[in-house]
Amino acid sequence: MTLHKRLVAAALMMLVIPAAANAGVFGSKNKPQAPTGQKLTAEQVALVDKMSAHEKDVLKAIQQRAPIVETYIQNMRPDQILQQIPESDTYFLNRTDFKKGLVGSEYHEAPPAGPHRGAFSGSFHALAGVGKALHLGTGFQGNGFVDMILPDYAGNLNRQTYDFRFVRREFLGEVRTVVFDVNPKPGTGTGRFFGRIWVEDQDGFLVRFNGSFTQGRSNIMADMRDYFHFDSWRTNVQPNMWYPSVVYVEESAHTNQHHPQAFKAQSRIWGYSLKVPANTGDNATVTIDAVKDNSQNAQDVSPLEAKRAFTELAENNILDRFYQAGLLAAPSDFDKILETVANNLIVTNNLPIDTIHCRVLLTTPLESLAIGNTIVLSKGLVDTLPYEEDLAAVISFQLAHIVLGHRLDTKYAFSDRMLFPDNSSFERIPMHHTDTDNYAAAKKGLELLANSPYKDKLANVGMYLAELQIRSKALTALNQPRVGDGFFIDNQPEKLWYQALLQKSPKIDMNNLTQIAALPLGSHLKVDAWDDRVIQLNVRPVALLNASDKLPFELTPVFLRLTRHTEAPVPAQGASTATPQGASQNAATLGATGSGQDAAAANGGVDATGGSQSGQAQNGTSDSNTAQKPH
Repeated sequence: MTLHKRLVAAALMMLVIPAAANAGVFGSKNKPQAPTGQKLTAEQVALVDKMSAHEKDVLKAIQQRAPIVETYIQNMRPDQILQQIPESDTYFLNRTDFKKGLVGSEYHEAPPAGPHRGAFSGSFHALAGVGKALHLGTGFQGNGFVDMILPDYAGNLNRQTYDFRFVRREFLGEVRTVVFDVNPKPGTGTGRFFGRIWVEDQDGFLVRFNGSFTQGRSNIMADMRDYFHFDSWRTNVQPNMWYPSVVYVEESAHTNQHHPQAFKAQSRIWGYSLKVPANTGDNATVTIDAVKDNSQNAQDVSPLEAKRAFTELAENNILDRFYQAGLLAAPSDFDKILETVANNLIVTNNLPIDTIHCRVLLTTPLESLAIGNTIVLSKGLVDTLPYEEDLAAVISFQLAHIVLGHRLDTKYAFSDRMLFPDNSSFERIPMHHTDTDNYAAAKKGLELLANSPYKDKLANVGMYLAELQIRSKALTALNQPRVGDGFFIDNQPEKLWYQALLQKSPKIDMNNLTQIAALPLGSHLKVDAWDDRVIQLNVRPVALLNASDKLPFELTPVFLRLTRHTEAPVPAQGASTATPQGASQNAATLGATGSGQDAAAANGGVDATGGSQSGQAQNGTSDSNTAQKPH
């Protein structure tokens, strides 16, 4: 198989929407002018040549990786108040496997009873699924799919194939770059990149490229109607390794016969270094000669303790398996923020729970689950919550499951049950609760909130749920849980488990700029594409100008704050990573939180924010994310 064919095969499986992202919409018949930048100096020529050499290395390196690729698409329609809003959506998730013949595999789940779909049902085949979702038709050609992460599928982004013109120097976060306009030379073949690139000036790595593709015909701009326009970003995942991390695609014109509808899409890539997690428990086993163990470990285990230990073993097996599959984030500092909110509920309700853990599911659909004494929230869910009390409401639902004894099946304590392919994780370990358990958890969860530091702020939770209810018909994929529990009752798709909180909510008014019901996707967390850690964004408050700035539950363009890779500090030996119940966290949590601070102190809880923040984080991948706290 030729290198060209192998790479096309790899990309078709790797870029689920990137697959989608190349049937463009641009119908101008005017021939474009050549890039208007300056001619290259000798120094700039050397930088371009260095970048070209690196691109060949990147091409070889990604063949040795097996990352996760998630794609979420929102089809848009015009709106008089908000300019445009989502009309429908589609979701895809794939695990690539470049080590086995450059192929990929979808995560899947056997169809369970009831309305719960498989984790990736509907994606069946990356190319066919995305093509159908974007109405591309069977005749759509996919040579440009590779170029969503590699601007030239054969690694020929060089001066022999393209003309480069210097534009300017520009900082992307902490990284200084040299910006070039790029135009393919005549007669150089199909699927060539046409647009702009950013090259970091220290080592010459390509860190961003923005534009579309041509097919080599004489009329380039008319030819670009066959491709989508995209903005592709890379991050410094390891020393001298800048790998694709996120691609944003947007089309607003309606001139493409294959896809006449405007849409926005984002593909996120992570899991370049999937591995078995280290033991993250609070206690470490240390062997010391001639020392007698006087701890509780020296005592015999009671039957009840044995039962709980067996349940904990099942919990750890599931968490490790989800992590190995690239679906669960590595333990992070943000987990402690979630645990502080959970502990506020535990302390003020006098619950007999010694330890609670929280983790983040790396996927976008809005869902939560309880695995033993570990509460897991999806990244997409965390991103869209504007207030700490919203976070508390979600955690209270899963905490109620734990209190009521809706525990996981201990069959997962047997290690042989964990031996299955990564893409079968959701099929082998379904984690959603039954309707009966969810009804009971909803009732108990409301009781926990009523006795919590957040009891006077539940109107904000009601606003979030009201906005979610308004958007639910359009955003069906976003509201479809893949592994855990969603917000809506299964057999009543328009009714929420916490429907009672809607009575506490004011009417949603999009023209009221002080009323923030829900945030855009990507408002709080970013993901380290190498080791799957979630990192809280450091965003600055920006005032809203009009209703269209609110963007609840919507995708937004990508502007990464690029940094160079640095080794993470090694924790001191013996240092505990546990968060004591009620311990204050010196960290900010949600972008518009802090409203529960006084109530928390009055009820024996603590403020998870470590101080009030104002502002609405609006774009989780950007330093320029906006924020506006209602007064």
